Amino acid sequence: MVPDPPGPVPDPPGLVPAPPHTEPSLAASAATLRDVDALVAGCFACPRLVAWREDVAAVRRSSFRDQTYWGRGVPSFGDEAAHTLLVGLAPAAHGGNRTGRMFTGDPSGDFLFAALHRAGYANQPTSVSADDGLVLSGMRICAPVHCAPPDNKPTPDERRRCAPYLARELALLAPTLRCTVVLGAFAWQALLATLTDSGWRVPRPRPRFAHGAEVDVVGPDGRTLTLLGTYHVSARNTYTRLLTPDMLDAVLVRARQIAAG
Repeated sequence: MVPDPPGPVPDPPGLVPAPPHTEPSLAASAATLRDVDALVAGCFACPRLVAWREDVAAVRRSSFRDQTYWGRGVPSFGDEAAHTLLVGLAPAAHGGNRTGRMFTGDPSGDFLFAALHRAGYANQPTSVSADDGLVLSGMRICAPVHCAPPDNKPTPDERRRCAPYLARELALLAPTLRCTVVLGAFAWQALLATLTDSGWRVPRPRPRFAHGAEVDVVGPDGRTLTLLGTYHVSARNTYTRLLTPDMLDAVLVRARQIAAG
């Protein structure tokens, strides 16, 4: 039996979604990060992703059957004067797509937020809902694709369509941003592509992703941004111990060293 559709979608604290639109290019004129977030929440640019996120929100997982899913584009969140940007892949179908906040409410988030708390980026080690009191300091969390994709696999076209949001975030964070922590090969390639398109000087040949990879890129204004690679915090990687807490902790310690200059 298919459950009844969820009720009115609650907005994460401080977020008022923009009117529905299909133009991620609007992000280029966003004056603030909150404006970018509002545009993400109002975006309907990718038909396949919109259909999937809404279907997941309507059917729901049995363990969340009584909950209302967010079911929209999931905005970035965190410190608006961040020195470190953490770049994921895309929201999880029953995580961010349910809660309205990246990594909140799924096993990947359990692993990640515990590490961010140990490193001093988060005020608490868990995140279960968008209004649970989590605060990030010095860090903002984003993704190159803002809608939950089927099988966790966005297409190249979907990634490119969503890229203006990431590009604008990088531009608005320019006064403070020093480092990015990049989770996995998909995010690594997406970030390098966005940086290249935005006029950054990326080494050639293009640096390959690896856990522990460290690469400096130079912006049009001459400032340097350091990219740090780490395996994604997916349950598959953490359950098999391809990524351990100590491994992620080491990358976050290095991020703090870079931010401190």
